[in-house]
Amino acid sequence: MQKLKYNRIVLKISGEALAGEKGFGIDQEVVDSIAEEIKEIRKYGISVAVVVGGGNIWRGRNYPQLDRATADYMGMLATVINALALQDALEKRNIETRVQTAIEMRAIAEPYIRRRAIRHLEKGRVVIFAAGTGNPFFSTDTAAALRAAEIEADVILLAKRVDGVYDSDPLKNPNAQKFESLDYIDILNMGLGVMDSTATSLCMDNKIPIIVFGLNQPGNIVKAALGENIGTFVKGG
Repeated sequence: MQKLKYNRIVLKISGEALAGEKGFGIDQEVVDSIAEEIKEIRKYGISVAVVVGGGNIWRGRNYPQLDRATADYMGMLATVINALALQDALEKRNIETRVQTAIEMRAIAEPYIRRRAIRHLEKGRVVIFAAGTGNPFFSTDTAAALRAAEIEADVILLAKRVDGVYDSDPLKNPNAQKFESLDYIDILNMGLGVMDSTATSLCMDNKIPIIVFGLNQPGNIVKAALGENIGTFVKGG
């Protein structure tokens, strides 16, 4: 078996990515495709934890008339819906999976407990972290950075709708330039929309590298997990 670059990964999947071409809700073909790639990664013995966003169902910033904390809690519930959909797809492929939520809802998922999450990973189970950090005013990107630090992950795989980090939005600017690699401080100084500043700072403080890549290309999750040169690599100076 080939020598692995990463033994434990956190895969961050945005809600928008789960919506696929529909733009809203859950595209089952996308979920099935992600599940197939996670199954392939597990064949290499790589431990996989997943953090899911909720923007395909609810995006609080689109409702400024709502109290911010209330809107954020609603978004956390949306991530749980996505986590359960992904769990179902994985278990249909005979992959043992546990959903852990930062807000307790014991009827459908375990509460997040760090030691239990690590134990699941050691037993070869996929762990899906839902409900963000459990706190309003923090994004699911921050949740991914926090969980990666807590479970001592080797890398965060940031699956996006675009194939890397650009100097401007490539969906709006056809002349946008893609970065092959960046330092954490570049993201902060240039205000690049990769992760929010809290998440980026957490990764910088804990020296967790980030690979930003496009989810729309089949096989990209496996390639990123195996350390192949795709997307944009973010690290320290």
